Amino acid sequence: MTTPLTNVLSAIDDINRQDINITLYDHEKHPKELLYGQRMTACLTLHWPHSSELLQIAVRAQHIKRWHLKRSEFAANKAGYYQWRIALGKFHAELTSAIMLEHGYTHEQAAQTASIICKENLRSKTANQLNLDSQTLEDVACLVFLEHYFDEFSAKYIEQGNEAKIIRIVQLTWQKMSEEAHTIALQLTLPEHLSVLVAKALA
Repeated sequence: MTTPLTNVLSAIDDINRQDINITLYDHEKHPKELLYGQRMTACLTLHWPHSSELLQIAVRAQHIKRWHLKRSEFAANKAGYYQWRIALGKFHAELTSAIMLEHGYTHEQAAQTASIICKENLRSKTANQLNLDSQTLEDVACLVFLEHYFDEFSAKYIEQGNEAKIIRIVQLTWQKMSEEAHTIALQLTLPEHLSVLVAKALA
């Protein structure tokens, strides 16, 4: 039986299945953003199983069609990086909103989901549901990074002998996470060399 939620998640996957960037996992090739979205959902389902439909959609769509906006299209400096990230967030949010409207969600629901994707509510000092959902999205993204992408990401800095850079990245990631996510992260089974780096970052 299909529902608006399952239809939207399938539509997101159909778009991400078009990604020409490939990730190798279990000796098989997967479209990069398709696998990322599914990993995000798996993390949310495991640790926050009672999440709302809007949060489930936001989590699956966080990188929807990410390849559409290339980093090289923006200035190579730090300001260009932040411009790229902001543009990506807006693009993901708008595309997801359009999909939701096509499958029967209201404009209000689509707007709320877009707000979660853009993490606008993280700036709010009022603890409301959208604020909590934005934080959970941030937590899921950080946990998925640590569990699935940290090893490959850190490899280039290890090769350069730049351990300080990795430690700083872990510290910045940790600052984004809630206390609940900290507890989950400390229970992740990481390769020994990564566990050592995390320990150094948190010391």
